[in-house]
Amino acid sequence: MNVPILLIVIFTIAVLMTMTGRGGGNFYVLVLVAAGHSIHQAATTGQFILMLTALAGMLIFHKHKLVDWKLALMLDPPTDIMAFVGGYFSDYASGISLKFVLAGLLVVAGFLMLLKVKDKPIRAQKRLGYWHRKYGDQDYTVNLWLAVPITAAVGLVAGAVGISGGSFKVPLMVLLCGVPMRIAVGTSSAMVAATALMGFVGHAAQGHFDGQGAILVACAAVLGGVLGGKMAMKTKPEKLKKIFAYTTLAAAIFMMFNACLSR
Repeated sequence: MNVPILLIVIFTIAVLMTMTGRGGGNFYVLVLVAAGHSIHQAATTGQFILMLTALAGMLIFHKHKLVDWKLALMLDPPTDIMAFVGGYFSDYASGISLKFVLAGLLVVAGFLMLLKVKDKPIRAQKRLGYWHRKYGDQDYTVNLWLAVPITAAVGLVAGAVGISGGSFKVPLMVLLCGVPMRIAVGTSSAMVAATALMGFVGHAAQGHFDGQGAILVACAAVLGGVLGGKMAMKTKPEKLKKIFAYTTLAAAIFMMFNACLSR
């Protein structure tokens, strides 16, 4: 894959993923592997791209008051810590194993995106571990007993394979926590940026980062993130869910095929 085509593909992915609050790390890693990078190097560069792209999108969502910062600060620390652990210890797993793990995650993410997710308020419960939130004119209750361990587990695997976990965080917030879809998308962007940072640091500590090759694709991704954030304000993300689901499943098949050929 030549450089101009790589930049166009990365830019397009950044636009589409930012619009739905997903990091798109699965796609970035897939494209970078197809371009000839090793899985460890692709995962590291993917995390670097995710970090910068999510930050660009987050600024747009914050401007429109769609980032619940208190919710992000509650859910993100365990995710970030485990993303660092996953990124650091990824060096002890073989490239083929990581490819199969990534393929499995892509399948799960694809089917999650096929679910018809609707804003579903959860009845407030005055019990330990249930956090009632009021953000703007929206009310919802977060079940911390489920949300914290699940996001931590997502961070561990996401850090190891170079994805953000945004494909899982948005359904988690909407389905289990009753967070309105648009707020979930904006808040996910903030968490994706932090998770990607920790995963990137973990990988970089093992010497997987190629700064010279990553800067150029990161610039294309940031431009895509800015455009995607602006387009999200005018487009209903739900309309893109099926397209993302099918392309994610196709990416899973490609990654499994690639892993089999690597044996």
